[in-house]
Amino acid sequence: MLKKIDWGKQFVAKNSHLFLCLLCQSQMSASPAGLVCQTGHRFDVSKKGTLYFLKKNIQSGYDRKLFTARRQLIKAGMYDGLLQKIREYIPTNTTVLDVGCGEGSFFNNLAMEKNLTGIGFDIAKDGVYLATEQPEPLFWCVADLTRLPFGPQVFDCVLNLFTPSNYSEFKRVLKSDGTLIKVVPRSGYLKELRQAFYPDDKKKQHYENKEVIHHFKEQFKLLEHHEITYSFDVPVENQIALLEMSPLEWGVSVTQKEQVAQKPLNKITIDLDLLIGKEN
Repeated sequence: MLKKIDWGKQFVAKNSHLFLCLLCQSQMSASPAGLVCQTGHRFDVSKKGTLYFLKKNIQSGYDRKLFTARRQLIKAGMYDGLLQKIREYIPTNTTVLDVGCGEGSFFNNLAMEKNLTGIGFDIAKDGVYLATEQPEPLFWCVADLTRLPFGPQVFDCVLNLFTPSNYSEFKRVLKSDGTLIKVVPRSGYLKELRQAFYPDDKKKQHYENKEVIHHFKEQFKLLEHHEITYSFDVPVENQIALLEMSPLEWGVSVTQKEQVAQKPLNKITIDLDLLIGKEN
């Protein structure tokens, strides 16, 4: 079995055409250590088999603890109903970019039996390093949504799951007939967790996504819109992880967290909009 660094070098050597120099926007080609652009800027593959495309470190707030908890819930099947539907829109033998990949479990699940040329990126290094543990042969890198280090019209599909959007960049890197797959939380998403964390704050208990969907429709032609809603029985061994898997806990007092942990949730609502679009 190849070391991660050697596999990463092989991937970028084979797929150097997918990348674009972050510093000068020129084409990239393979180098012994990773990639080099036409003007000589070099990006070396790390020991973990990744590429780093940030000009400076950015603190996202997402850490290893959150990503590990999220992985537990995804592996437990919390998002199986969503992932099953998304897989219908990802053909085999395609080139796919996962925007805000986190620790990689969503992309790993979607890539199974698809024979994808897949790249996932996130601004959080902790998530990307965890993603390198995923079994599917996908490539991972640290990059910023505002400046994608990828060439024009190189991806058949862009995944934008639970993450912010940059539609101008999506249009740039998608092929002319490429597909954008976006997942947006609906008002009932994780409602039990919001109510438990913020019992006296009705504003934080409520979430509205109309503006997000409207903006999507302004930028892309909406081909399909699926409302996916179901209740998930949280296994006992994952009930504490549920409290740690999302930014919802960031504004919660220590006392409130302890109270919720003493009576953890055994059911959680998944309530999502799945949007399938192509460029107008």
